[in-house]
Amino acid sequence: MATFLYRVGRLAFRRRWYVALVWAAVLAAVGLGALKAPGAADEEFSMPGIESQKAFDLMEQRFPGATADGATARVVFVAPNGEKVTAAENKKAVETAVAELADGSQVASAVNPFQAKAVSKDGTTAYATVTYKVAANDLTDASRDQLDKAMDEARDTGLTVDAGGTAMDDGGGAGGAAEVIGVAIAAVVLLVTFGSLAAAGLPLLTAIVGVGVSMASILALSDALGLSTTTGTLAMMLGLAVGIDYALFVVSRYREERGKGRAPQEATALAVGTAGSAVVFAGLTVVIALAGLAVVGIPMLTKMGLAAAGAVVVGVLVALTLVPAFLGFWPNAVLRRKDRKQGRVEAEAKDNGGTRWARFVLRRPLPVLILGVVGLGALALPMTSLQLGMPGDEAKSTSTTERRAYDALAEGFGPGFNGPLTVVVDAKGDDDAKGAVSTIAQEIGATEGVVSVSPARFNASGDTAVFSVVPSTAPTSEKTKDLVTTIRDERPGLESGTGSTFEVTGTTALNIDISEKVQSALVPYLIVVVGLAIVLLLVVFRSLLVPLKAALGFLLSVLASLGAVVVVFQEGHGASLLGVETTGPIMSLMPIFLVGIVFGLAMDYEVFLVSRMREAYVHGETPAEAVTSGFRHSARVVTAAALIMIAVFAGFVGETESMIKMIGFGLASAVLLDAFVVRMALVPAVLALLGHKAWWLPKWLDRILPRVDVEGEALTRAADTPAPAPAGQEAAHV
Repeated sequence: MATFLYRVGRLAFRRRWYVALVWAAVLAAVGLGALKAPGAADEEFSMPGIESQKAFDLMEQRFPGATADGATARVVFVAPNGEKVTAAENKKAVETAVAELADGSQVASAVNPFQAKAVSKDGTTAYATVTYKVAANDLTDASRDQLDKAMDEARDTGLTVDAGGTAMDDGGGAGGAAEVIGVAIAAVVLLVTFGSLAAAGLPLLTAIVGVGVSMASILALSDALGLSTTTGTLAMMLGLAVGIDYALFVVSRYREERGKGRAPQEATALAVGTAGSAVVFAGLTVVIALAGLAVVGIPMLTKMGLAAAGAVVVGVLVALTLVPAFLGFWPNAVLRRKDRKQGRVEAEAKDNGGTRWARFVLRRPLPVLILGVVGLGALALPMTSLQLGMPGDEAKSTSTTERRAYDALAEGFGPGFNGPLTVVVDAKGDDDAKGAVSTIAQEIGATEGVVSVSPARFNASGDTAVFSVVPSTAPTSEKTKDLVTTIRDERPGLESGTGSTFEVTGTTALNIDISEKVQSALVPYLIVVVGLAIVLLLVVFRSLLVPLKAALGFLLSVLASLGAVVVVFQEGHGASLLGVETTGPIMSLMPIFLVGIVFGLAMDYEVFLVSRMREAYVHGETPAEAVTSGFRHSARVVTAAALIMIAVFAGFVGETESMIKMIGFGLASAVLLDAFVVRMALVPAVLALLGHKAWWLPKWLDRILPRVDVEGEALTRAADTPAPAPAGQEAAHV
């Protein structure tokens, strides 16, 4: 591996113009494809195998066209204090607004609340449902402006008017300011780490090229592969973070080799052969973790994982080819200013912050280990009360019209009105379909926790009916979850009595089913991902205990970060500092996201840090000396890499969407804990306690494992004893 990558780095340095032109051509080609590709459509969320999805599929089959993906807006009208919306002037204002809403070219219908009986019992609140002919992503600016104008005109009459629904989603999300903040902080970290603008700029430039290729490819293939605009969010986050980190490790090793007196071409080749080997294996662990998201069985999540894995692969390729090519263009620019002025590169100091920290841990490994494990365990404790769900408009800021509409409906019609259940009755083959549906509706209506049941709506064949059930509790309440379970438990008795079957669906039931499926998939996902990564690390480190220690350390950090998420977003401690106005259940996909992404990134630091220790150990140093050497060479760079990751992810905490805040906070805290507690403290403590045993491998396993020279032992040996070069050829490489 190291020898092959050495040749790749040497070739990229020598043929730098060709490499740069190839990447420019690739970027231009995928960019052109992205421009010509049709716009990404809204992705239809589906999760095969759950009851809610089966019911939805049945509705599409029996009610063709009725479940089209048209956007909807629920416009809520609240009368001024002491008045009712049914008063003459208020009623006229509402009807005028509804008539204007119905006049849009993309509007399919706008239902008058007074005709649909969509008025609260106390007469203070009414709502009109506006249905569009197109999906939310396809709504024109004119349609959105018309909705805003109608609401503003109604407000001018004294009514309080707000709206929720899919039509209010403008397709925005993570990106923009979040990315700019992350890149800006990364630039500062790189500048402090390297002390050179060129050295700081090179990883940023190559990472942006890699992200550009990845995102353009996703856009170009969006129509063919059914990718949505949300699919690229994870790819952008990870592509930027790992792209900077991987280039950082190669450039750092290049500067180290130059400090040993190597010529630029040789230093580049050695950097790619050694640090590049770590990049390849670190990238493989990330790809394994992301591709493993397919285990969960959610098509959208699988696509997001594979798209992000593709972005990581591009980041690895950029680090192995484009970075050495740029080093060929500017071999001295990435050096420190004083090294450029002196005309020579000073070797790295034998004693630095990394070595001092390593010696501190080596002197007292047991207290450091106990303190770290107890601290992470205490942070992980709140995870035991984790509640999963899919936060909706109730989790948004009160400054948004969606949140105000949600609150107005909850106050006027009850908290369960925002999350009605949909019951689909399959009476095919039943002689008395209407009687069976009526019986099922009456029984469900009599269930404790049910406020009302709507009249059943039959399909054209009369063999299938749909009706809504309004719970007495909010969509994210545990009592609503219990109600869904109770209704489903009543099914066997009702089916035997009527001969018809029914299923419960709707957004609320779908979110409950997703949470349960994600929870059941978490353990198999962990087994698959951790198992494959342990095998990979066995090959990398040729040690039995180091991979096991790496996996256990990851579990500690990810559980602790999940605990931190629960403390802030579920229990509300410190939530106001992050702009979180409403606490509630944790997003269902959050644990899977956190486990997958953080596992890959945690193994990055493990490979980069421990591979240098392994390198020193196989070169004859004692276990303690190897730990110190690893920290001398890698601690500063790993710290910088972690700070960059934290900066990129923390930038998303400033977004308005609660779910994006949650993901950004969770990832940032997980990287913080894993890099600075697990990798920088627990790893050296465990290795100090294990001594030579840390690098032990059973002989039978040693024989069957493939040998890969990740440490670059052969390269270093050959570079330290070079053969005499022919006269006149020494400077040909510069």
